[in-house]
Amino acid sequence: MTQPTRPSNAEHPAALGSFRSWIKLLRLGGRIDRAYAPRALFVSLTTLLTSPLRLWERARYGRRIRRTAIHPAPVFIVGHWRSGTTHLHNLLCRDENLGCLTTFQAMAPGFCLVGDGAVKRFLAKVAGSRYPTRLIDNVPLAFDAPQEDEFAVANLSPHSFVHTFSFPRRAEEIFARCVLFEGASDAVRSQWIDAYLAVLRKATLASGGRRLVVKNCAHTARIRTLLELFPDAKFVHIHRDPYEVFLSTVHMRTTVLPRSQLQEIEPERVEAHVLRFYDRLMRRFLAERSLIPDGHLVEIRFADLEASPLDQLRRVYDGLGLPGFAAAEPAFRSYLDAVAGYRKNVYDLAGDVIAKVNEHWPYAFETWGYERLEPSPDAG
Repeated sequence: MTQPTRPSNAEHPAALGSFRSWIKLLRLGGRIDRAYAPRALFVSLTTLLTSPLRLWERARYGRRIRRTAIHPAPVFIVGHWRSGTTHLHNLLCRDENLGCLTTFQAMAPGFCLVGDGAVKRFLAKVAGSRYPTRLIDNVPLAFDAPQEDEFAVANLSPHSFVHTFSFPRRAEEIFARCVLFEGASDAVRSQWIDAYLAVLRKATLASGGRRLVVKNCAHTARIRTLLELFPDAKFVHIHRDPYEVFLSTVHMRTTVLPRSQLQEIEPERVEAHVLRFYDRLMRRFLAERSLIPDGHLVEIRFADLEASPLDQLRRVYDGLGLPGFAAAEPAFRSYLDAVAGYRKNVYDLAGDVIAKVNEHWPYAFETWGYERLEPSPDAG
């Protein structure tokens, strides 16, 4: 089915989030371009009008949420955006002994428990008729499917990588503060932790106390913080050919921006952000990777996961000491059969792309063993 081409204000990732957080974000983000004023007004209204649901959830579940223990520690899937984290997440979450944050919980973390009924069915019907698959690729979109928890944080807090799409001219500042915690005060870091733990407690409660499998690409640079919160956490790092990552990430940002932005930005700055963010994210990961205890980290290639998914899943289970691979294998096979017809987006690898990636990410080829290409002499 063809995706709609005209963005709707309802597609903004914070449309069902906290009104208070949204107002703080507007203050932090800077000037809104006039063309996007209706979008900002729409999100302001939706966040305000859904406030009673969040108050109801707080009154009904507040004590249970605070008492919910996030135990055992989560399994965190990390890796740069467009490196195969979603495919791996969807696979691992087929194990019925593991829990996850769902798309609905990520979209509406403030009322996902009281809204897990008529509200969810209504929103799923509206969204499903417009978007049967994700905008950035051909992955089916379902409200009960696993989802990246950074979207939930973005709906509860002004401190999230997701907000780089709303305020792209402030993207580098937001990335530094919210992903690397550079320049972030103790109060900001504490607010992020509180919001994040609230997200995981709700997901744990909704999952019946099962161990969570969490996917968050921004976490690739937050290893130290995650280990402070969960010393026994397990990690799976998935990586992909740098040229493919660059092309796919540029596509992702140029697809999501028209549905989220409140400011104009030049296309060349979008590419610059991709090059800059990858470098800062992966260098921080390499600097903190050694903090992960032995037996708590497995690294895999996306190409290997595509070619031999069950072998790679077995590596993950064995490497992390996770139980239940044999019992979950039929569910893994069933999911793989269901997505056998999936086709990835295809991009042209032009000489200028090769040159840019070679210049900005030279260490990635040697670190993860990818072939470094050379642009043709006449590449423009």
